[in-house]
Amino acid sequence: MTSFIIKRLASAVLTILVVSALTFSLAFLAGDPAIAIAGKDSSAADIARVREYYGFDRPVVIQYGEWLAKALTGDFGRSFHYQQSVADMLASRLPITFGLGVAAIIFALAIAVPLGVAAAAKPGGLIDRFALGLSVLGQAMPTFWLALLLVVLFGLTLRWLPISGNATWQHFVMPTIALGTFALPALLRITRAGTLDALRSDYVRTARAKGLGAGKVLFRHALRNVMIPLVSISAVQLGALLAGSIVIEQIFALQGIGALSYDATLRADLPVVQAITLIVAVFYVLLTLVADIVNAILDPRIRESW
Repeated sequence: MTSFIIKRLASAVLTILVVSALTFSLAFLAGDPAIAIAGKDSSAADIARVREYYGFDRPVVIQYGEWLAKALTGDFGRSFHYQQSVADMLASRLPITFGLGVAAIIFALAIAVPLGVAAAAKPGGLIDRFALGLSVLGQAMPTFWLALLLVVLFGLTLRWLPISGNATWQHFVMPTIALGTFALPALLRITRAGTLDALRSDYVRTARAKGLGAGKVLFRHALRNVMIPLVSISAVQLGALLAGSIVIEQIFALQGIGALSYDATLRADLPVVQAITLIVAVFYVLLTLVADIVNAILDPRIRESW
């Protein structure tokens, strides 16, 4: 197990280094950062002064090394537009986005797991047809459209929930439902398919032949194997929710990193864009690492394959 963790950790570190290099290159792939800061109508002399002030005239490798060294200490520089520390800006916004993402994945799992297991227990039944219909509907429904429906119904018509801001937990109810619905179809399908495969396996037939009840067979034997792909897809979905929360944060006026990344992109605020991209990517890699370790604990064959 120790060898497996070390190998996966080394792979994660290498992935993060590659991501950091790609993230830093955003400043140059988007064009000359000095022109973006000074403005397209600025004179050549002004652009040259900006390039020298921010160090853009130095070799790219040196710039990347200094940026990475500072990033490792939590220093992402200062925002070009807001003239504030990027780290301070992120410190107040990261908890909002991470909290929303975690709440959304919990909401999706709370519905997908029991419904998927119940659907697989009686294939072709009423619950199974409802689960499949819900999966198709959730996959086809745009997240922003669902968010607007929730605002109209619960915010404007019934006036049960606030429609903007992040002052109380009530402000996160509709965003959680809208964002969690995005992850629900994949989790539901994985749970249903995994449970069906497990129930049709030889070891489950053996357990039934020994006289074990349906509940014990389902939860003690079948659900354990379902957890392996479910853990992996949950990690992927959580990373996708964090990266894709921009629209939801804009609709509900949540001041998270999604809304900040949108504003920073419009204003070509490269330090903010770079920091957000790197943090989300690192979090995504760490989620995958944790999921692999959990799966290796659940199934020894996974760690033996490395």
